[in-house]
Amino acid sequence: MDRSILHMDLDAFFVSCERLLDSRLQGRPVLIGGTGGRGVVSAASYEARPFGVHSGMPMKMARVLCPEAVVIRGNAGTYTKFSREVTDILRERVPLLEKSSIDEFYADMTGMDRFHGIYKYASEMRQAVIKETGLPISFGLAVNKTVSKVATNEAKPNNQLKVAHGLEKIFLAPLSVKKIPMIGDKTFQQLCNLGLKQVSHIQQMPVEAMQQVFGKHGLLMWERANGVDKSPVVAYHERKSISNERTFGKDTIDIPKLETTLSAMVENLAYKLRKANKVAACVSVKIRYSDFNTYSKQQKIPYTAADHILLPTTLELFHKLYDRRLRIRLIGVRFSDLTGGNYQISLFEDASKTVQLYRAMDRIRERYGSRTVMRASTFGARSIGNDFDPFNGEPPIVLAHRTR
Repeated sequence: MDRSILHMDLDAFFVSCERLLDSRLQGRPVLIGGTGGRGVVSAASYEARPFGVHSGMPMKMARVLCPEAVVIRGNAGTYTKFSREVTDILRERVPLLEKSSIDEFYADMTGMDRFHGIYKYASEMRQAVIKETGLPISFGLAVNKTVSKVATNEAKPNNQLKVAHGLEKIFLAPLSVKKIPMIGDKTFQQLCNLGLKQVSHIQQMPVEAMQQVFGKHGLLMWERANGVDKSPVVAYHERKSISNERTFGKDTIDIPKLETTLSAMVENLAYKLRKANKVAACVSVKIRYSDFNTYSKQQKIPYTAADHILLPTTLELFHKLYDRRLRIRLIGVRFSDLTGGNYQISLFEDASKTVQLYRAMDRIRERYGSRTVMRASTFGARSIGNDFDPFNGEPPIVLAHRTR
């Protein structure tokens, strides 16, 4: 059976949320991000994009290119709330939903033609999102995830497009190779240097030639350009999580030791989130006392994978939870409500240097190991006691200062 994969994307999501809160922003160029001299653009409205403004650009440069733009600092909590509302609407209406980011979804509609016209049903679902949330949303419907995502981008803004089964190559052929989701700026430049500027150019290339130049990546590009993508829609689970816990060799009441253990856990888990391109919306802390009674406390937060946001929340939960003053046998931390996304969505302050620091630290970790870079406060606490080692015998070789 041919698959029917629906891709839905909220248009200019951050900007659309702000316009729901302030109707005066309608039709005006809007920039979301850091409002100071070191800020970066997190999102730009369609009205601002013709001026050359795009996400990731320094806000100072964006203001020069588009001086009429309204600049808003942004609120991750607001966007998280709206994202959850849309998720709930879609999850009730499709058999299999994948939330690939805060504003992007895939749904496997295969077989629903027996009961509904899939395109008509998808259209009704899109209208339900618009009516119930007020947010504009576009969709693409096709035989796989790659073609449906490209179709969505061609349909935008606030529209919809179906690519009939068997017409995938014809639909993709005239488009720029940069329209293929897996092709970034660097690969795009390499393809242009080879004269491969349109998808049709890759379609006409022998697959062996693409493999010779780009390796395994070349085969994947050739398949995507020819409309081939067998990747499945992965079910979205609200409680999907990542966690870590530590059982002490000797029960302890040493608060600095406990805080340091939690800090090391948070840094390691946050790095894993960023490496997997995930963000979390819930933090949980667990304590097991010497009498084996176990307690936990959790808190909802805006989507993030940034240490300097997750760490204070974790320590605050610990101090709220630790009220019996008994020795502790085990302590743990968990991040849940995970979804795909970039941790920069939480960095609406003037944080370009912070973002650069995270990237630099993560590059070192990828090359030398996940525990090679730690905060100075975490590293210094190794001297607390001979029985305590938050790094499990793998001491850091690089020392990082506190980001904020």
